Amino acid sequence: MLEEASELIGLQVYTPNGIFVGNVNNLVIELEKKCVDGLFISETNPLLVEDSKAINIPFRWIQAVGDIVLLKYFPKRVTTKRTPAKL
Repeated sequence: MLEEASELIGLQVYTPNGIFVGNVNNLVIELEKKCVDGLFISETNPLLVEDSKAINIPFRWIQAVGDIVLLKYFPKRVTTKRTPAKL
């Protein structure tokens, strides 16, 4: 059981299907609410994240935390390409 939020740093993160996403590099903190808002993942899996870019995983996507972080949701692929807005 985690005793401090900082213990999340370094944990491996996996999708609901068991695919490795990356390691927790830092925490995103909501200062006003004094809670963890997300996990900052750097050096991500290139099969899931374009160019292995760093990403922020919202805390609401997390299913369980223990020896690893298991997500309840993760998109099929994260890209930096934007879709054009429809007029």
